[in-house]
Amino acid sequence: MHYAPLGDHAVLITFGDGVSEAMNRLVRDASARIAAAGIAGVTDIVPAFASVAVHYQPSPDRMQSEIVTTLRAVLASQTAPELPAPRLVQIPVCYGGDLGPDLEDLATTHDLSPSDVISLHSGTEYLVYMVGFMPGFAYLGGLPPEIATPRRSSPRTHVPAGAVGIGGQQTGVYPLESPGGWNLIGRTPIAMFDIHRDEPTLLASGDRVRFCSISRRDYDNWNRST
Repeated sequence: MHYAPLGDHAVLITFGDGVSEAMNRLVRDASARIAAAGIAGVTDIVPAFASVAVHYQPSPDRMQSEIVTTLRAVLASQTAPELPAPRLVQIPVCYGGDLGPDLEDLATTHDLSPSDVISLHSGTEYLVYMVGFMPGFAYLGGLPPEIATPRRSSPRTHVPAGAVGIGGQQTGVYPLESPGGWNLIGRTPIAMFDIHRDEPTLLASGDRVRFCSISRRDYDNWNRST
């Protein structure tokens, strides 16, 4: 583990430079240990692909060196809280058309039909590696290599909330309207981020995700029937 300052209110703990399911579990384990320790002054714990950022409120008797010493002791402990069983979250998606404007081009790039892309994308179980970029944006690993596609050379200035995209070897859902460069293949009618929910973000690191294809009629009527 490598400890480094992240400004004067946070410490970054790095476990490696790989992205894998084993690394994800290591990061979640460390985050759980730190949370369970109840360290005075810690205000937030942010897991990423291969690191954890620990934010804290400094004070005269709580300097960064003391925080690092405490974190080292916590992570050296042999007692770790049991991680919760991963949730399986199903996300409905209406693929193609104006809701997935890049689907046809992406399919052509890979010598596939749009229905092949849909089958591959919705026939896979994904792992949430981390949540970042914006509130509720989950980076999902496990994308079939047949449809892995680099980000667009020219990002869009406007991507609607709920847009489902492919960027490199990952897929994800834009929780809020924003600029973005991922290839858009569909859209979900459900909210990935809602400040009014008890848990504003739908997904968390370690969750499993499956996409299910729905019709345009189902998409248009979704909020009326739920």
